[in-house]
Amino acid sequence: MKIFQTTIAIRARKRGFHLITDEIFSALPEIKTLNVGICQVFIQHTSASLTINENADPTVRKDFEMFFNKAVPENDPDYEHDYEGADDMPAHLKSSLLGSSVSLPISNGKFALGMWQGIYLCEHRDYGGERKLVITAWGEDI
Repeated sequence: MKIFQTTIAIRARKRGFHLITDEIFSALPEIKTLNVGICQVFIQHTSASLTINENADPTVRKDFEMFFNKAVPENDPDYEHDYEGADDMPAHLKSSLLGSSVSLPISNGKFALGMWQGIYLCEHRDYGGERKLVITAWGEDI
């Protein structure tokens, strides 16, 4: 079994849900050497998250943003943690709801995602900045 790992910084993105599948795959070219394996992607932040969902229709990502803004509104007077602005605590809550990592299978040197699946960076801050991801892949050689 082989294990590979890298940490990357991905550019700052506006608030919303962004496809980053290709960036992740490109960041760890050793994935191409694995016949069967697993890739885990972990985000080192508490105000952004990762998820896997539809990669084709951009309205899905817009609807994700709309839903989470309704479910976890800003400016709730009951929030105590607001040191970094109105989007501070909502960003932490959204991040916890979605999670800080995703795992996906590797088959024949590629991610074994469904036809319409992709990895999203879920940016919950208005000005989140650069985000760091730890990408770990392990498995058997081709």
